[in-house]
Amino acid sequence: MSHSEIWCYKLLNQYYSQSLLIAAMTSYSNISKEEGCLVTDGDDKNKHDADGGPPKDSGDEAERETWGAKLDYTLSMIGYCVGLGNVWRFPYLCYANGGGVFLIPYLLMLTLAGIPLFYMESALGQYASLGSISVWKALPILKGVGYAMVTISTLVAIYYNMIIAWALYYLFASLTSVLPWHHCGHWWNTPACMESAEVANRTNITANFSRASPSEEYFHNRVLKYSDSLDDTGTISWELTLCLLLSWIIVFFCLIKGVKSAGKVVYFTATFPYIVLTILLIRGLLLPGAVDGIIYYIKPDFRKLLTAQIWYDGASQVFYSLGVAWGGILTMASYNKFHNNCHRDAIIVPLANSGTSIFAGFVIFSYIGYMSHELKMDVGEVVAKGPGLAFIAYPEALTLMPISPLWAVLFFLMLVTLGLDSEFVTIETVITALSDEYQGLFRKYKVAVLLATCIVMFLLGLPFCTQAGIYWVTLMDTYSAGFTLLVASFLMAIGISYVYGVRRLSANIKEMVGFEPNWYFKACWMVISPLMVLFIFIVSLAQYAAPTYDGRTYPAWGAALGLAIAFASIVMIPLFGIIAVFKQEGTLIERVRAACRPEPDWGPAHCRTQPGEKDSLNQSEKRAVDRIPLQSP
Repeated sequence: MSHSEIWCYKLLNQYYSQSLLIAAMTSYSNISKEEGCLVTDGDDKNKHDADGGPPKDSGDEAERETWGAKLDYTLSMIGYCVGLGNVWRFPYLCYANGGGVFLIPYLLMLTLAGIPLFYMESALGQYASLGSISVWKALPILKGVGYAMVTISTLVAIYYNMIIAWALYYLFASLTSVLPWHHCGHWWNTPACMESAEVANRTNITANFSRASPSEEYFHNRVLKYSDSLDDTGTISWELTLCLLLSWIIVFFCLIKGVKSAGKVVYFTATFPYIVLTILLIRGLLLPGAVDGIIYYIKPDFRKLLTAQIWYDGASQVFYSLGVAWGGILTMASYNKFHNNCHRDAIIVPLANSGTSIFAGFVIFSYIGYMSHELKMDVGEVVAKGPGLAFIAYPEALTLMPISPLWAVLFFLMLVTLGLDSEFVTIETVITALSDEYQGLFRKYKVAVLLATCIVMFLLGLPFCTQAGIYWVTLMDTYSAGFTLLVASFLMAIGISYVYGVRRLSANIKEMVGFEPNWYFKACWMVISPLMVLFIFIVSLAQYAAPTYDGRTYPAWGAALGLAIAFASIVMIPLFGIIAVFKQEGTLIERVRAACRPEPDWGPAHCRTQPGEKDSLNQSEKRAVDRIPLQSP
């Protein structure tokens, strides 16, 4: 080693940390920089492939899957975002908030919050190829947000599959010549039951007229056999239990090979709903009264824009429908190729989701209009919210059509596929997060972990099969992904924008797609989107009320349990934040600052060194440093 070289190393030792000195020596030892990563020229094992991914035989990182094709990811994300809520929640909200005028706050919230936050999540996941827990190596102090995402997804997956089980139940019940909810006179009907034909023939229908439809009594008294309250558990339904078991078996076998198998299943599950919706729309438009229903759906009431409710509903629908802060966006993007155009994905997927919601509204209200025509009732009197729209109002509309079992089979098969798409990603979010964070245990036995997860969640879902099941589903739906989701997304937006830094995130994106996000995305990330989330959070707290179902209130212990479910995910954020701080060294301020910096191995997957290689490299670097004279010769 020449004197000039030794002198350069001395200057580095004086002004830089030992880690920078090692990096400089590594560079001196013929290590070239390729796509932002240090790669040894003479070692083929460390080089990455043409897509920016790790080599096929480079250890744990190589074992992580990627999408088989770009379309696999796109369809999976559309299937994840387009779920049951697009069919039963959006049409009702549009009707309740002034019809077509609801699209103004809805599309505005989509533009200012939905798309930017979707972009932020997908960019982080794709850049590091890590799940919703490990991706927070970028900002260790907020690692609890990742655990909160996994907790939320776990809770939602448990009850969401129960809704799929209901759809399966109806699908099997539709395989008959006469739909079982078509007529009264069954053992599950009450004296209040009144068939559609009887309502149509009445001449004295008043504004206060009410009845128990055969479809309503079939859902409540035959399918659910529901009790009077959450306190009355009753017996377990073996039919619903078998349907729930079948839904979990489908999920397991569709995810058994990870995204490789799920990416192929979505070619059917993500496209079939569009085929069915198109068929149902064409058929619905040919029915009498369909136009009245559609007009009722889109007729604008501009006075609604002056109320806070329409803005809250627009923001919440965008937020929950896209799945921001659930962990699914991060997870699915983490299986992308490094140079995938995530900027384009952040536009296509949200627009496809919103377009589906609007399209589904036309389908649903064409049949509700037909139903109001046949029953001689106002459209507003046959509109139901939530599950009631899918399992009460729409099934009754099907009984009024020729060949009703055929349309029922198509409709409930569509509901099953809509639900399964979202369930696939939700479960994959949990499995991927555990596999990436605890690679030694979970990645090696990923199939066993998936099987154990499905079995445990099936067992936890058994209370939903009891006579109090509908109360449990409503409780979980209210609290598992409510304001806790808003807290997680707000901290994600603030943490990435101001602590990790918009400049750093923009540089990461430029490294992947070749250009930085424009000023619009940066402004939304830093100011507009967090304010939108904060607005939803404040209004949701102001409107908080204990859950009810069918006018029946929950006992005090039920509401308390719901709050405990909500805080089960929130508590993860401060807990793991404290753990991250105390893992550092120095004073408390120094620990906090260290926890706000990315971990040493943060970065793209093809830049992360394998543990064995890293130890070997550290030893060789240490020996090189030890040979450098600390004094001038």
